[in-house]
Amino acid sequence: MKNFGVGVQDLRKSAQLFRLWLMLGWVEIRQRYARSRIGPFWMTISMGVMITTLGIVYGTLFGAELHDYLPMLAIGFVLWGFISSTINEGCNAYVTGSAYLKQIPLDRGIFIYQTLWRNIIIFAHNAVIIVIVLIYFQYNFIQNLHLFLVGFIVLAWNLLWITTLLSTICARYRDLHQIVGSILQVCFYITPILFKREMLNKYPLLIELNPFAHFLEIVRSPLLGQPVPQLSWIVSIGLAVFGSLLSVWFHGRYRARIPYWV
Repeated sequence: MKNFGVGVQDLRKSAQLFRLWLMLGWVEIRQRYARSRIGPFWMTISMGVMITTLGIVYGTLFGAELHDYLPMLAIGFVLWGFISSTINEGCNAYVTGSAYLKQIPLDRGIFIYQTLWRNIIIFAHNAVIIVIVLIYFQYNFIQNLHLFLVGFIVLAWNLLWITTLLSTICARYRDLHQIVGSILQVCFYITPILFKREMLNKYPLLIELNPFAHFLEIVRSPLLGQPVPQLSWIVSIGLAVFGSLLSVWFHGRYRARIPYWV
């Protein structure tokens, strides 16, 4: 219980310093795209071209209607970019912030919140693609926008605890970052992003045991005007609660060692 209490206190104090990590996340985005006129929208343009190309090619291969396939692909692809980049960057959250950790006694959670916030900003830029596609194909996504927001909050909650856990482990074991990247690459191909989940009816466990499939469902389905499977809500919220308890305890247990590891 002591480790859990220490973890809660650190993350709570970090949350209260929201002005700091909001600023750090925003400054890092500006530095990354310094001297660029359109900044992060270069990534949006690149992703838009990729989605259009994949939508036409795979839509033709699968014999799917572009009206149904391209919006599904666009939402899934943008969301996967948000998920994978948050987890990948979260693995190096403390390594990247090592200069601060070695000189200033900062609460560790600041670097976790900064990573998530920075990727939310990038997601907001890329979400323009989703809006354009949905409007073009005349999807009435406004009426289910509240469900989308709830789903996105649950998704961000899960990414927060995953990042909290992995950032500490990867600070100690640097090779784990490469393993995480490889696992995410495999998960991309077995998660219904390029294909519809109905196409895996013969192998339902690939969907039911894949947490990323459930994360996508609770965010994507409301925008497409489809009901969210109850199992997806149960899995996503259940993982958020269990993962948060585990990551907070782990964070409290090892937070003091992080400056020595990085």
